[in-house]
Amino acid sequence: MNTRPWKFQIQTLTLICLLLAFAMSVQAQARPSPQEILRELDNLGNFSGKDFSAVFTIVTQKPGQKDTVTQARIFRRDTKKQFLILVLLPEVNKGQGYLREEDNVWFYDPSSRKFSFSSVKENLQDTKAKNSDFTASSLENDYTITSMTEGTLGKYPVWILDLKAKTNEVAYERIVLYVRKDRIMLLKREDYSVNGRLMRTTAYPKYVELEGKLLPAQILIVDEINKGEKSQITMTEQSVAPIPDRVFTKAFLEQVSR
Repeated sequence: MNTRPWKFQIQTLTLICLLLAFAMSVQAQARPSPQEILRELDNLGNFSGKDFSAVFTIVTQKPGQKDTVTQARIFRRDTKKQFLILVLLPEVNKGQGYLREEDNVWFYDPSSRKFSFSSVKENLQDTKAKNSDFTASSLENDYTITSMTEGTLGKYPVWILDLKAKTNEVAYERIVLYVRKDRIMLLKREDYSVNGRLMRTTAYPKYVELEGKLLPAQILIVDEINKGEKSQITMTEQSVAPIPDRVFTKAFLEQVSR
């Protein structure tokens, strides 16, 4: 009896199994874990060991109203989780600011010369941006990953991460991230309330590179509750030049607001 065809089939099946195993291994290596993606997103925009500053111009549109322009200079020291937001425009609000000292966020109004408690959850002036949009990213620490799927956004294949808040310190209970596959960067974010309602959608159409980091140079925030309301944010004058310690103090806010 000729057993060569059987041997050939067995060898072929073995080869196919080996190739499939190899392909699965390669695919597994190419597929990052959700934790790795969050860690990379955090790392892309954070400057541990360095200071960061930039000017953000925010154009806010509301139906039936004239567009408003808010401009603020942001100072960050990510190593110590410090930030200061100094309002430059509109002129009527010039000199107002937000300061984070340890776990406290303060709002300063130069007209009353008083500080009051604020939060990273609060909107920056009358815009759709929140204070947390300008602070160092801490997705890995703040959220638990509930799922990761694949999809497309425009022409880009993306990872879609569904996250649930670990703490009540964050602005939203649930967020969904759309992250490019070929080069890790955030393209879109959806923010949901505790009851699951979509509150706002944020798009990141343009990035710039600074010190090996990718930073969104343009951000579009759409209010999903108040239809037609949105804010477009443009970043300029980004820098990692050292910032004097005195900038991250109440005394500095009081001084520059005079």
